[in-house]
Amino acid sequence: MPSFRFVVFIVRGIAIAFIGIGALAALPAHAQIARLELRTFQTSSPSDQAFLAGKHDGAPVTIVGELRIPRTGTDRLPAVVLLHGSGGASGQVDGWARELNALGVATFIVDSFTGRGIVSTVADQTQLGRLTMILDAYRALEVLSKHPRVDPARIAVMGFSRGGQAALYSSLNRFRAMHGPEGIRFAAHIAFYPSCNTVFIGDDDVADSPIRIFHGAADDYVPVAPCRAYVERLRQHGKDAALTAYPDANHVFDYPFFKVPQKLPQAQTTRRCQLDESPDGIILNRETGRAFGYDDACVERGTTIGYQPQAAAEALAAVRAFVTVVLKLE
Repeated sequence: MPSFRFVVFIVRGIAIAFIGIGALAALPAHAQIARLELRTFQTSSPSDQAFLAGKHDGAPVTIVGELRIPRTGTDRLPAVVLLHGSGGASGQVDGWARELNALGVATFIVDSFTGRGIVSTVADQTQLGRLTMILDAYRALEVLSKHPRVDPARIAVMGFSRGGQAALYSSLNRFRAMHGPEGIRFAAHIAFYPSCNTVFIGDDDVADSPIRIFHGAADDYVPVAPCRAYVERLRQHGKDAALTAYPDANHVFDYPFFKVPQKLPQAQTTRRCQLDESPDGIILNRETGRAFGYDDACVERGTTIGYQPQAAAEALAAVRAFVTVVLKLE
């Protein structure tokens, strides 16, 4: 069961501890919050094969989420679980939390790395199974659903890159049945530049909750094409899924910290890999027919990340409009 211990600090003090001083310099003044809580909860770190087999025997690990409640009172608020990318929790996720808080939405920034002793998986993705953060998302959903200030029927999940993949595939009914909390599901799934190059068994059987993907057409880290194909399959099955791709936008196009595009020469990317889940829960490299590994020839190094102001502004407007409707904001 999740732990409900929490710590409350002065807001500025916690922000410094969680995202770093540099990210605070450009924070908007309008995004004040009424209360901040750090909530620890238990999850585990299964291998992808164990996750896909529905096993629950992984060693427990305690991670933390930062809950921001945007206003005082006793009413129950909508909330969004925020999942970071391979670089860990940063000012990027903090910026989105503030935008959502300004709409009256509570946010829960999940730190999937620190409790596991991980700083970054950018150069070494083997440190954590690709599907583990889906488990973290489900445990965060369970924690929030029991909070007295959160409406359990209005909790969405939003993630970026590695976290975007988790936000997207947490929609699978199969995964939710194996690992999700009983009787509750996410009200929406919002994924920024997720990896969609793995075909999972039953991945067109997703929850009725709407799915929205935001991607950069120029992304050389996680290409958009597999996500286009996946969304088309979902739509053919009558699912409420949509993808928006922004011209000339790179990976992490929504983060102003990278106003000057940066090359990441050591970043691992599976952009040339096509992967499939086998009936026994092994991720196979479609080209070789063998179990996928990060030493496969299709895995490369060298990617680009960079802010694209127009894409960021349009994505922000789209997310605001979407959550206003799907979370039934007043």
